[in-house]
Amino acid sequence: MNTEVTAALSTSLLRTYRNLRLGIAGTVILIGVAVGVVTAAEGVLPSISAYFYTSARSIFVGALIAAAVAILALSGRGIERVLLDAAGIIAPVIALVPTPIRAGSVPGFEGACPPGTSCTPASVLPDVSTGVITYLIVGVIVVAVTLAVTLARRRAEGIRLSTVLPSLAVAVLVFAVVAVGWWAARDVFLSLAHLLAAIAFFGLMAVIAVVKVFEHQDAPAREPRRWQKVAYCFIAIVMCLNLVVMVIVVRTGVGLGATPPPVFIGECMALALFLAFWVLQTIQKWNETDPSFAPAGAR
Repeated sequence: MNTEVTAALSTSLLRTYRNLRLGIAGTVILIGVAVGVVTAAEGVLPSISAYFYTSARSIFVGALIAAAVAILALSGRGIERVLLDAAGIIAPVIALVPTPIRAGSVPGFEGACPPGTSCTPASVLPDVSTGVITYLIVGVIVVAVTLAVTLARRRAEGIRLSTVLPSLAVAVLVFAVVAVGWWAARDVFLSLAHLLAAIAFFGLMAVIAVVKVFEHQDAPAREPRRWQKVAYCFIAIVMCLNLVVMVIVVRTGVGLGATPPPVFIGECMALALFLAFWVLQTIQKWNETDPSFAPAGAR
């Protein structure tokens, strides 16, 4: 490969990875703007997740799925690959399965749930069903294609099957849990899937932030700077604390009548930290053409 072709390929890879990272950060901006537009017209809802039941739904769902695809594209190698693949696989569940809402908490759904209870309104169940079934079918296709491509590359390029097996195992596990929950325990699935998926997703992002602190220690030129390591640690710690507080609030109902709602504040913090993580990644890796955690030669 001549020098001009190599330089052009390097420039193309730089643009691709920069745009993917910036695009993930941009999905948070999309959600924030959509939430702001609806809030200006209808007031603050109990949580950002509750905006699924408003005209912001298309932006909310589309942005999360776009982020999932970009995360999968950036997953790289090593432990980071498994963690990011898991996050990318779980993210669509947050988008497609809405959070249950309490009676009268969302305009237009005042009588959708019995007084004093929370539920997933029957009017949105057809959309949820289509989304979940599509997610599972596409998931099976993606697993099959990934396995087939890896086997082909194994013969042609010597790629080891072990490089993708952990991610495929995670994918199969997630899809199996979703399938069993949807068809065997639908009421439980609808009441818990969104919350558990959100906890898993942001928990994985916190772990990934910790992993970033130790990134490329065998290659000092690519190792994060001290301030970046501090920032990654801050993101991980605050994200974990925020998740714990939100789980307590959701499960106990503490502060549900407060203004602004505590879950809304917690979700804003989680998205802000997610945005900060990808902005930090963009800064750190601005001139890198290899997004992986492992050394470039590792397979």
